[in-house]
Parts: sequence; structure tokens; C-alpha cells
Amino acid sequence: MSASLPGARALPDSQYDLSTYWGRVRHTAGLTDPRTLLVGNAGLEQAKQLLVSYKQGQIKSMTPDLWQAKKLVDSTLHPDTGEKVFLPFRMSCFVLSNLVVTAGMLTPGLGNRGTIAWQVANQSLNVAINYSNANKSSPLSWSKIAQSYFLAVGASCGVAVGLNSVVPRLKSLAPSTRLILSRLVPFAAVASAGALNVFLMRGEEMRTGIDVYPVLSAADKAKLVAEGKGEGDVESLGKSKKAATIAVAETAVSRVLNSSPIMVIPPLVLVRLQATQWLKRNPRYTTPINLGLILVTSYAVLPLALAAFPQMQKIEADRLEGEFKGRGGQDGLVVFNRGI
Repeated sequence: MSASLPGARALPDSQYDLSTYWGRVRHTAGLTDPRTLLVGNAGLEQAKQLLVSYKQGQIKSMTPDLWQAKKLVDSTLHPDTGEKVFLPFRMSCFVLSNLVVTAGMLTPGLGNRGTIAWQVANQSLNVAINYSNANKSSPLSWSKIAQSYFLAVGASCGVAVGLNSVVPRLKSLAPSTRLILSRLVPFAAVASAGALNVFLMRGEEMRTGIDVYPVLSAADKAKLVAEGKGEGDVESLGKSKKAATIAVAETAVSRVLNSSPIMVIPPLVLVRLQATQWLKRNPRYTTPINLGLILVTSYAVLPLALAAFPQMQKIEADRLEGEFKGRGGQDGLVVFNRGI
């Protein structure tokens, strides 16, 4: 992330007002822009150098090129480590990576084995995304990653297979209703297991806590600049379990908010389209149309869901553990990376 780059001068957090929901939506739309995936290492290095020039005072004000560079760097680098997030697991690739798994889960006549296989693939992807974008101040051991992975896979498969078994037994429902329910089964499994996956993969954060930092005032920032330091040099106030619980819970909620429209809208639209004469005469287009609906819905709702909560979350220090009481920065606030 741009905050990890050298230079005493702080970059603006965003060109949008992050204190408002729609400001965060516009900001998040930039972080999830798939066009950033097309920029290679040379383009990334050029963007980093441009931002360093600003942070070192060589460029006096933010320009459209600087904002574009910041968008690229923020969507590529992890905010805690400053390292590149592996491309398939970046939030800018979230929709495309999930679309591959979704296509598999929508394969007709999968049966229990096929359902389990694709749920394993889906949870493997969820584990990788949650791990890659989590707060890194409390890293997981490989044994914890493996334990969380198998628990998440087991929960997901249990939900999917259980729902697949229940729907055909609902004989009292109309066939059209059973059809709609059967279409919702894969996504219901995704939504419930996706939220559980976040808690399982980031449980260590809640057990050990995550780093929290004081919110700097203008005077604090000026003092850092005078000392030749940047915001990245600010020391952590310590690790807070309460902050970690907030971070993980908010991320889990955002996952449900993201998957719910995808779980509902495309299947219901497809059922209506399948009633048309054109699609009845051309059933081979059913799967491509369904994937297209999922793709459009996914890109539309992802920024809306991720923006539900700020990534850099500010909270009153007095709401955390007693050790942080009275230690907040400006307005008594501390800040921590919620993760995505």
C-alpha cells in the first residue's frame, strides 16, 4: 500500500470522502477495478516512484496521474506488509477468481461428489483470499491455516450437501418453487460458509489481537515531517483483541452483503428468462447467460459490500481494553487495518 513507501510527506487517504458511505464506494470501486490487473511490474514500479516523488516533496500537489498511481499501488500491495498480493487473490481479481468456481458449482447434475469437489475448490479460494488480505500484525502459523481450512471446507460441504438433500424432499411445494430453491442452494452454501471462513481463517487475530495506532492530528503529522519520518514510522499502541473482533466481524458481514445479491438476483432472473420462448428454443445459452448475470451482479455489488465499513477503521480508544484508555490520538481515536 502507498503508506509503506518511503518519504515523510503523507499521501491523502483518498480523493473521495471516506467518512461517507458513497465516498467509500467510489474509493473501493478503484481498489476492485480489474484493469489494475493488466499493469505489469514495470508499471507498478513507475507508479511507486511517482508516489515516492510526492512523499519526498518533489511533486507539490496530487494530480490525476498521482491518483491513478495510488489506485494501482493500493490495489496491489498489502497495507501492512507493503508486499504484492498474489494476483488471483487481490480484491481486483475477486470477481474473476470466484467466477471460475461459480461456473463449476452451476454445472447441471453434479450430485454429491461434484458438489463437494466444487465446495472444496470454493473454500480453498476463500481461504487464500482471506489469508492474503487479512491484517498481518498477527500472522497465522501453517498448522492454524490448515486447521481453519479443513474446518471451513467441512462446514461448507455440510451446508451444501444438506440443502441439496432437503430441497427435493419438499414435495408440498410447487415445482417452480423447488426449482428456485435448488438454484439458490449453491449460493446459500457460499454465503454461510464464506462468513464462517472469515472467522475461522482470522480467528488468531481475535485470540492475540491486532495492532492499533493513534489517529494523528495535523500537528502530529507536521512533527513527523520535521523529524524526517512518515506515518509508517508511528509505533503501535499495542495489540487489541476487541479491535480484532470488530475487524473480523465487519469483514464477515461484508462477505454476506456481497454474496447475498449474487445468491438471489441471477437465479431468479434466469428462472424468468427460462420461461421465454427464445431460451426454450435455445437452452444451450442458459449457462452463458447465467454466468453473465453473475458477472454483472458481482461487479455491481462488490464495491457496495466492501464499502459498508472503512478498511482503516477508527474507533474511540476508550472502547477498547483498559490499557488503551486515554491513549488515543486526535479526538481520542485509534485506527487499525480491518483487512478486506
